[in-house]
Amino acid sequence: MKNLLLHAYLATTLSVGFTGYLSAQEKGAAVAKPAAAPQPQAQPAATPAADPLLTKVQADTAKFTAAFNGAKVDELIGFFSPKAEFVDEEGTIYQGTEEIKALFTAFFEKFPGAQLTMEADSVRPLGDKLIIEEGVRQIAIPNTDNDATLRYIAVHVKDGDAWKLAMVREFTNDPVPTPYDYLMPLSMLEGDWVDENPEGVTRVSYRWNEEKTFLLGEYVVQIGDRPAMKSSQRLGWDPVQLKIRSWTFDSDGGFSEGTWTATDEGWIVKSTATLPNGQTGSATLTISVKDDDQILVKSFDRIIGDVVEEPFEITITRRPPEPAK
Repeated sequence: MKNLLLHAYLATTLSVGFTGYLSAQEKGAAVAKPAAAPQPQAQPAATPAADPLLTKVQADTAKFTAAFNGAKVDELIGFFSPKAEFVDEEGTIYQGTEEIKALFTAFFEKFPGAQLTMEADSVRPLGDKLIIEEGVRQIAIPNTDNDATLRYIAVHVKDGDAWKLAMVREFTNDPVPTPYDYLMPLSMLEGDWVDENPEGVTRVSYRWNEEKTFLLGEYVVQIGDRPAMKSSQRLGWDPVQLKIRSWTFDSDGGFSEGTWTATDEGWIVKSTATLPNGQTGSATLTISVKDDDQILVKSFDRIIGDVVEEPFEITITRRPPEPAK
């Protein structure tokens, strides 16, 4: 996956980037001058609208917490659908409101005065009738050392005009994965890479940023005696799409972005790009690891504007260290 990026650039940006751009020039294609950008009109700052789903979940969470802290079992059960399922951190399953009611009743008898706090990290809809909520809840038991912190996932279902809990699952509060944890499979990209062929030379270097939240790539592409094309790339974890994504910016003003999906052999990169002349393009890359120092990159489904470009494949090689002086 090393040169993943090298060609995530070459086939992402090549999908509308430097090579394709030069190719169009060599064929005599006219490069349209971009129209003058319209001057933006000053607009008053708008107050962002509150997310109604988040507002609803927060309101229900506050009511649920108040009922729990008052040990009001019947009120708590009113938040669950009749066939709801509750799974504790040990994997024990309680099905239906009768079993869940018995669970809460036994808990409050054993731990009177227990206090609950809850914080939702993520609230997202699935269609019109489901909401997925994820977060952390803490229970403090007075005069004991039995305080507990757990992560949870809750599924809310639409029931008439109300939302009910259809499933709640708790987990031990293991540390939440960091961006670095998600990007670790790309760590072999770190270092210097080169591709040399009769058409030109591409040199790529990858380094982690200081916080190790992004993997940073720098590309230099030299084709014949033309000025070198330079690009900067950033790989990061998208917590909304739950995918690794890349963003590439070219020295000629072009830019591209891609999404990365792991396979048994390496990665598939789906990318789109914008050329400085306003054309757009797309491409698909497959990246296979041949060994620790070689990566096979294949690009297909390359389209620039309305033109379907030929597929290609190259082998990227790790650049040996400079000899000691």
